[in-house]
Amino acid sequence: MVRRISRIAILFLVSASLRGAEPETVVLKAARIFDGRGEAVSSPAVVVVRGSRIESVGSDLAVPAGARVLDLGDATLLPGFIDAHVHLTGESSDNWFRDFFQNVMRFPAEQAHYAALYAKRTLQAGFTTVRNVGADDYVDVGLRNAINAGIAEGPRMLVAIHAIGSTGGHGDGSPIPPDRRLPRGPLQGVCNGADECRAAVRYQIKYGADVIKCMPSGGVLSLGDPVDAPEMTQDEVNAIVEEAHHWGRKVAAHIHGDEAGRVAIKAGVDSIEHGSFMKPETLAQMKARGIYLVPTLLAGETVVAQASKFPPAIAAKGKAAVGARTDMFRNALKGGVRIAFGTDSAVSMHGTNAQEFALMVGLGMSPASALKAATASGADLLGLAKEIGTIEKGKFADLVAVPGNPLSDIKQTEKVFFVMKEGKIYRNDREAARR
Repeated sequence: MVRRISRIAILFLVSASLRGAEPETVVLKAARIFDGRGEAVSSPAVVVVRGSRIESVGSDLAVPAGARVLDLGDATLLPGFIDAHVHLTGESSDNWFRDFFQNVMRFPAEQAHYAALYAKRTLQAGFTTVRNVGADDYVDVGLRNAINAGIAEGPRMLVAIHAIGSTGGHGDGSPIPPDRRLPRGPLQGVCNGADECRAAVRYQIKYGADVIKCMPSGGVLSLGDPVDAPEMTQDEVNAIVEEAHHWGRKVAAHIHGDEAGRVAIKAGVDSIEHGSFMKPETLAQMKARGIYLVPTLLAGETVVAQASKFPPAIAAKGKAAVGARTDMFRNALKGGVRIAFGTDSAVSMHGTNAQEFALMVGLGMSPASALKAATASGADLLGLAKEIGTIEKGKFADLVAVPGNPLSDIKQTEKVFFVMKEGKIYRNDREAARR
């Protein structure tokens, strides 16, 4: 008899396992909601989440039987924020020379632990999705996979692996003597000529890239090139974009200089990152082609604020880029260029991403438009608009809450106290305080 009961129990357990546990239903209530679609908040807010998806959204919804109810009080619910330009695998400190030494000396496995820490900080700040646009040693691929497998906490990641650029350009690293460091090639994203650039794209995709990053322009934090110099030919950038699009990957182009911007636009990139020196005529071409601008204002602010820590050449480039980017951003707004939120975090500290909102608003963007840049527009740029970016039935339950009303005070976005990603709660300060 005992043996028979044991077999029945085993069969029951196996059957339950095959069916899977019933998904939990959570009801979120708040004083107001910004759903990422309109220009205003609505009140009050009720969102029903079942499992990983949003089941319904309204102001006076019935609470399903057995649901867990979380009343967030005088707060605003928003879609999970999207940062379209981060580097989660590293972070600058207040000492450039120490950072340089550590980048050379750290083993990839050690750096991966730092990356996991930065990912967790980013998620805790309310950023449930990021686009990681450049990393070494495949740390970004490993981090993405670990997050997807549930063994690390972090945002949903789209990764680029190595950024693709020319020999001696912004993507080729510092001019370490060649007898002390092996030259980089297409596998590491360094290419010369259209054929090598195609190979570089294929290598990144082979090893797991979701998006392709290219460097047609000089940069700020590199020692060997002018910040606004064009560093790739039209044929090279054309090859990168054509190959990436053949494989169903979007292309993000690092651009500071105007001439390089025109090359990238003609090639058909999907977004331009930074854009510091771009002129109104070039921005008009972006508008006509539907190309997104990811302005990364926070990176510029960080470099200028910490100019004394950098070598003089880098500090001078940073000041020049920030001096030009204010007019560029205002011209982009005036011209109706599509804008997506991005910070270049790693230059700034991970977890402080939301400071970008106030910088955007300070240069003339409306609070609602700034929020959309980090929600609906970000999702569109990343090709994920069917799954995230707005609070709608059927989409992933990526939700954050901030005190008060961010349309009245955009800096409330820096005070995220509730984070849900795909229906799982990663932060709820108010519930924790009641324990």
